[in-house]
Amino acid sequence: MEIVGLGIHYEELPIGRQFKTVGRTVTETDITNFINATGMVENLFTDIEYLKTKSAIKGRVAPGALAYCFAEGLLVQSTMQHTGMAFLNMEFDVHGPTLAGDTVHVECEVIEARLTRQPGRGLVRTRNRIINQKGECVITYTPLRMVKCLDDTLCREAAE
Repeated sequence: MEIVGLGIHYEELPIGRQFKTVGRTVTETDITNFINATGMVENLFTDIEYLKTKSAIKGRVAPGALAYCFAEGLLVQSTMQHTGMAFLNMEFDVHGPTLAGDTVHVECEVIEARLTRQPGRGLVRTRNRIINQKGECVITYTPLRMVKCLDDTLCREAAE
């Protein structure tokens, strides 16, 4: 019987492929729980009066790391189950704040794909853009991941 919800294999990720995830709304509870779990007790994240009176950012701001973690969660659920092997590297740029009440999704484009010397796996780099409900890109990151091949034989022959 077919299993649904499995990840995308190397062969299914050619350079230029684009896709996007479903959305996820960031709540006040998400922000509080993330701050408590990580110890990020900076005024921007814990002091509403500071935000109202002294911050250039108006509203309950979420750490960029929280938006990134949500993005990775959305991607793992939809693209990496049983196929993701390793997260190897990334560049990370924050372009704007993510606030409580924002709904974010991830838009991905494959920008690099190559086989490894080991059969059955490839390296794939995507440009991931975290987009809020206003269509604004709040974060861009470019993870390099090791991904399983669908057909070990084809991947082994191509790597040789």
